[in-house]
Amino acid sequence: MTKHKHVIALSGGKDSAALAVYMREKHPDLDLEYVFTDSGCELPETYEYLDRIRAVLNIDITVIKPEKGWDYWSLVKVKRTPYGAFPYLPSPQQRWCTEVLKLIPYEQWINTRFPDCMVNSYVGLRADESSDRQGLVSRNPDLRVRFPFIEDGLVYEDIRDILLGSGLGFPDYYSWRTRSGCFFCFYQSKREWLGLYKNHPDLYYKAMKYETDLPDKGIRFTWCQDLSLRELLEKKDEFEDDQVLEEGEISRDVSAESRLIDTLGHLSRREG
Repeated sequence: MTKHKHVIALSGGKDSAALAVYMREKHPDLDLEYVFTDSGCELPETYEYLDRIRAVLNIDITVIKPEKGWDYWSLVKVKRTPYGAFPYLPSPQQRWCTEVLKLIPYEQWINTRFPDCMVNSYVGLRADESSDRQGLVSRNPDLRVRFPFIEDGLVYEDIRDILLGSGLGFPDYYSWRTRSGCFFCFYQSKREWLGLYKNHPDLYYKAMKYETDLPDKGIRFTWCQDLSLRELLEKKDEFEDDQVLEEGEISRDVSAESRLIDTLGHLSRREG
């Protein structure tokens, strides 16, 4: 008889945290395992939120780390030009960081931890996000992706109530940023980059060092498509807004959970 295993992959964001609460309450019979894939480039608030999840839910969270980190891959991933080879940054079109820092380590952990098992992976995709994302589901027969929030019709307001009612609340970075992810996440808006500058200037300058901007040679690898982080600081008055994001205004555009679905779909295509 095939053994069934049940995994919740935590992102350090609101939806996967709410899913951990929800699954424990709705399915207390399941032997759930909780996993966080640590890119090594997470925000300090992410680690703090994971500690809060551990304490409030009294659970263990397995931390997966890539064998080779960002500093290695940022030197390996290069573009060759007539002027030499230059590191190129990931982008929404070239998300190689997700593959090497998140996807592959998670795949290796699944294969090692659960050989010859059916793995049920629960993803915190909400019912109000589902219209254009349900197709990105793994075709791996040993990895079944489940969407409890979609199945039960839970939307953002339900997730908010779960988090506030459980005592978890929201991650602290939601006061200036609308999604979980690495400190240099290329999905950040310019205002969010400036939020990083205000809250973690050391990480902002660290991200700045990874950019290559040689306009005289036509070489430009920057986190924002139209300007470098140095230029953004010079123009910060044009983008700054002193309003603090309210919890009800948290962006729904690109959640960490949607990126996990992309990851699982990519895994299946590699195996197929």
